[in-house]
Amino acid sequence: MEKPLGRRRTAMELIENMFNVEMRFLQSGSESLDTLASAFHVEIVVHEPRSLPYAGDWNGLDGVGALFRKMREIWSDVAVEDLRVAQNDDMVFMSCTLSRTSRANGATIKQPFAEVLRFKDDRLIEGTPFYHDTSEILAMLR
Repeated sequence: MEKPLGRRRTAMELIENMFNVEMRFLQSGSESLDTLASAFHVEIVVHEPRSLPYAGDWNGLDGVGALFRKMREIWSDVAVEDLRVAQNDDMVFMSCTLSRTSRANGATIKQPFAEVLRFKDDRLIEGTPFYHDTSEILAMLR
């Protein structure tokens, strides 16, 4: 007898859960990875652009925790506006306006942002962000 399939979460539900967990982790100052496990798969990998201060591939919950701690050092505030999503099987494509405030100098930058995300078991397993202008981000951080 086949096991009935559970309700599949929509792209917006997946993204909202991921952002809520990420923001809670960033704002709480928490070091516990348990919070992240509700939205991020244990085999997660996030591919950040080489030009940013948190460049590279961040693997596993430890890696994502380290990435978010690094972002917490750089940004005092992060906000997502005008979130839009589309889904094709386990892939979610999202776009928004991302606003970030530098912890070092208080300057705020607001840019279009997009990300290609792959989910497994309702948790993010791979993320590839696309920032509108990394040169502008770097100049603002100087």
